[in-house]
Amino acid sequence: MITLEGIRQAHTRIRGMVRCTPLYRSASLSEQCGMEILLKHEYQQITGSFKERGACNTLLGLDAEARRRGVVAASAGNHALGLAFHGQRLGIPVCVVMPRFAPLVKVHRCRALGARVLLVGSSFDDARSTALTIARDEGRTLVHGFDHPAIMEGQGTLGLELLEQEPDLDAIVVPVGGGGLLAGVATAVKSQRPEVAIIGVEAERAPTLTSALAHGGPTRVRVGAGLADGLAVAELGGQCFATLHDKIDGAEVVSEAEIAGAIVTLMELEKAVVEGAGAVGLAWARRRPSHLAGRRVAIVLSGGNIDLNVVSRVIERGLASAGRLCKIVVELPDEPGMLARLLLRLADAEVNLLQVEHDRNFAPADVAQVRVSLLLETRDAEHIAALQPLLAETGLSHRFVSDP
Repeated sequence: MITLEGIRQAHTRIRGMVRCTPLYRSASLSEQCGMEILLKHEYQQITGSFKERGACNTLLGLDAEARRRGVVAASAGNHALGLAFHGQRLGIPVCVVMPRFAPLVKVHRCRALGARVLLVGSSFDDARSTALTIARDEGRTLVHGFDHPAIMEGQGTLGLELLEQEPDLDAIVVPVGGGGLLAGVATAVKSQRPEVAIIGVEAERAPTLTSALAHGGPTRVRVGAGLADGLAVAELGGQCFATLHDKIDGAEVVSEAEIAGAIVTLMELEKAVVEGAGAVGLAWARRRPSHLAGRRVAIVLSGGNIDLNVVSRVIERGLASAGRLCKIVVELPDEPGMLARLLLRLADAEVNLLQVEHDRNFAPADVAQVRVSLLLETRDAEHIAALQPLLAETGLSHRFVSDP
């Protein structure tokens, strides 16, 4: 079990090696969420996530022989980057085993940081099995991504920082996948301020925490691909669960649409580019939980390594979930001026046309009809709702499409 003293020692050990990231109050999000929101900008670590804390603490704790032999880890993302970066700084050889589906950008970044990267198998279990074999055959230290005391104590330094930066917090909202960050923060905070509520938030496609709490211990869950790939583990860590289960005050689950909405909100209001795993806390806070109304709440933005190839899709889905994008499919008489008349009606409703598709080839069976698809910019969900009676008045066959 990790301790407050161990976290304090880790805090001293990594000082100067890992950034103390800023904690800022957000006036706009405070108003939106109905509570005083303070954002912990942890994505501003050099490699883009909190994982540096645990990785650095673990590497610094190795003896001379272990440093010479090096370390190995199975990871497809931020843990690998943290180990590679601090391994290079400390002169410790790092081997990272990744599944073949690992994002190429993270593979290239790890190699650029001097790590030996192996792409093995089609699952994380395949990568972990290979990492165990390498640890045994080469005498390397296996560094687990979350379920290890040195990792948890390193992550717990974030909790110490929060209390140093803002002693009067009422609650802290922490993303959870494997549980290392939540275990560390909960231990650091509850050991000093037991009245501060600790709330873990996970993605609906990897509900490891809620499943573990329901079954009295870690259980494997079915993991689906989603925006919060940094939380996509199949099972909460056993040591993590033993540490955190009696220290947290809530476990919440958020949907893909809520995560996308939070990512877009952070881009727009805070000028912060945060990955899905880092945005889950805000995704939950935007529900305006009544028991935190008016309270001072810190939300950990844990990582910013979002794949740029999906950013545009995330923005579209986030805008759609906020009611700021709307798609309508309308069947029109194939006559001159019909589309223009429809667009004039929409203009009167203060809707901005972004895209129009006029389809005769896959139109209704009636050859006198044509199908038109309209992508519209709207203000919010109420604005979309106001369009429905307007379209009904036209007598045209139409339907709203919720997914952009």
